[in-house]
Amino acid sequence: MLSGDGKTAIALVLALASTTLVNLAYLREHQAVGALPALSLRRPVHSLRLLLGSARWLQGFAMEAAGFLLYVAALALAPLALVQSVAAGGVGILAFASARAARRRVSRREALGAGTAVAGLLLLSLSLIGGDYSDSPAPLVGGGLWLGVTLALATFIFLTRRWIGSAVGCGVSGGLFFACGDIAMKVATQGGVRFAFACVAIPSYVLGTSVLQIGYQAGGALTVAGIATLLTNAVPIAAGPLLFGETLPSGALGVLRVLAFATVVTGASLLARPHLAPADSSSGAAAAAGPSPRADRVRGVEPSPEG
Repeated sequence: MLSGDGKTAIALVLALASTTLVNLAYLREHQAVGALPALSLRRPVHSLRLLLGSARWLQGFAMEAAGFLLYVAALALAPLALVQSVAAGGVGILAFASARAARRRVSRREALGAGTAVAGLLLLSLSLIGGDYSDSPAPLVGGGLWLGVTLALATFIFLTRRWIGSAVGCGVSGGLFFACGDIAMKVATQGGVRFAFACVAIPSYVLGTSVLQIGYQAGGALTVAGIATLLTNAVPIAAGPLLFGETLPSGALGVLRVLAFATVVTGASLLARPHLAPADSSSGAAAAAGPSPRADRVRGVEPSPEG
């Protein structure tokens, strides 16, 4: 029989493996979707056929599914906030993997954004030392209200994404959908009547995945999936004290947690700005790959607006 510390250690290893698989899957899916015709939630069957017809996308989705199973196993062994704090570090993996796939160096802004976000998550992990992480059962009404508001906000942002940019909007919306799925899944692992929350988790994950695919056709993988990853983890961590009885630390650790969230937000804002390739390198890429806007997006480079 494993002790509490033993379970936590195993959970953190599982969470690290999960976030590695998931973020590499995001990159593979981005590469696949960039070569497909436009996807739309208004034509779900047509869009699904396009995705299922892409071998590369199916590989990415299989990797994402495997990462999700590892994540669920981690949730069953450790508190939500601890698992999420490890999982959120995947944005750093995504930053360097996306640059490597595009055969370019990580830009200063990308490195600063990913580094700032990861630093914030490390600070957040340190602040967790002062919390009481007993797995208190989540209140049914409070949990349902939290999920309902977050789902409504995610839907609103997706429908109005053109106001803030399609890529950023899809990243924010997808991250909120995934956050709902993660919170609902944590509640479901508490068993009993709370297992019914799995019925909320599954459609949340489906919507989050769908929104990200649309976002991949509008911007680079780091912009879309990077923002989604940060929100996917920051929102559940914020929900911990309210839904799962995780107490906030007092004194210096409490200040550290506030600083950590501010740092994560700063990192997300840096990642939200699309990467622009230098003129000389972009012209060479265009000559090699042809004048396809989606081909540019697959490499993580935003095409110039037409007209």
